[in-house]
Amino acid sequence: MSRYTRQQWLTLIVFAIADFCSAVCVSLQAPFYPSMAESKGATPTQYGFVFGIFELTVFIVSPIYGNYINTIGPKFMFNAGIFTTATTCILFGFLDRINRTNLFIGFSFVIRIIEAMGNAGFLTASFSIIAKEFPENVGATFASLETCFGCGMIVGPTLGGALFELGGYTLPFVTLGCMLFVAAILTYCVLPTYGDFRGQSESSGNMLQLMKVPSISLAAYAIMAASISIGFLQATLEPHLRSFDLSPFQLGLIFVLNGATYGIFAPLWGWLCDKKLNPRIVVIFGAIVVTITFLMIGPAPYLPVGGISIPICIAALVLHGTGFGAELVATFTSAHRDAVANGFPDDIQTYGLVSGMWTSTFALGAFIGPSAAGALFDAVGFPWATQFVVALHALAAVLFAFFLCCTKKQEEPAGAYTKINQNLVRATENERASLIAIPAPKRRDDPGFVDFSYCSRLSTTPNFVF
Repeated sequence: MSRYTRQQWLTLIVFAIADFCSAVCVSLQAPFYPSMAESKGATPTQYGFVFGIFELTVFIVSPIYGNYINTIGPKFMFNAGIFTTATTCILFGFLDRINRTNLFIGFSFVIRIIEAMGNAGFLTASFSIIAKEFPENVGATFASLETCFGCGMIVGPTLGGALFELGGYTLPFVTLGCMLFVAAILTYCVLPTYGDFRGQSESSGNMLQLMKVPSISLAAYAIMAASISIGFLQATLEPHLRSFDLSPFQLGLIFVLNGATYGIFAPLWGWLCDKKLNPRIVVIFGAIVVTITFLMIGPAPYLPVGGISIPICIAALVLHGTGFGAELVATFTSAHRDAVANGFPDDIQTYGLVSGMWTSTFALGAFIGPSAAGALFDAVGFPWATQFVVALHALAAVLFAFFLCCTKKQEEPAGAYTKINQNLVRATENERASLIAIPAPKRRDDPGFVDFSYCSRLSTTPNFVF
């Protein structure tokens, strides 16, 4: 880190502040919004969709932002997203003035959709800038910033619950939304201008071509599964623990456990993926841990244990933060590598595509999670509903293990390809030409003639590397 430039340090600092404040605003409502919605006559299915519509919107718009990040500009997209998120967070705090159930749910949907459009722009731009500014340490940088996000997840529910007890429903949203506004002003003033990104050529790839790469499609599934597990607990953990008569502040402390664990271990996963382990091994580990988590937190009806207890819940949430953190950091790291290794240009447009894919699939899972959780909670209760998440992560572990075994023999060639590609990226134009130059063919009747035209034809066709 001592070798970072001034621009890199400024980027890290403002992103850390923005990630922290954004996480606070995103997480603060989980301990008390469900009870407020129920007091207005809403069902778990209805307010589960309020949580979910945010992520469905992010899922839809993130690929669009990723595809047009050159046109819009990363800095403008980042700043506009932060300001929009802050404004809508404050507006969400005035929903308690609405007493009619349909109006309450309707305005909840509208505000969350607009907030999601801002959040998607902020995330897509930030992930793209990270990949551009820190090409050698994508995993470690992403994980470090996710630690700030994890700290925000700790502060959000705790501070939100405390402010709710102090001043009612509106105070947490107005206070923390204003805090995000201050962070937005800071990022506008301090964040370096990335105008030099705009002049770069457009990538020849698009989102569909990206998803045709097998390793990236598998990573997208793991991202979605991890996100489903988060959204599931966000919508149903509070009703599940309601029998313990915990205060909003106590519930806030419960909710921070997985976020805190995620923030603590995220840098470790980033370092391991960058320096020590194949990211797919880290994903397998994370999927197994999340599977164990949801067997415990129900607990699973077929296990010979009693009902839920606070100590078991605490242990399960700590495991959950460890597991989904491993999945998210490892998939982010591997997706950028796999895209470049499979022929996508090493430029901001590709970073935008991959970042849009990551944000979009995470959002899809975060939509499915609370939406399915609310419906399953109504239909079969929390213990059986958790088996949905158990099945998803058990399948993820099996698929990644199978994929890893099938591609083990190809790892050395893939690594050689990546090394050559990195050399091409760093080389000057003359050096690049010397690396990829094809010798002039000899006459066909000369001894030792090699027909290089076949190789040239191959270079124009897609070449996916697992």
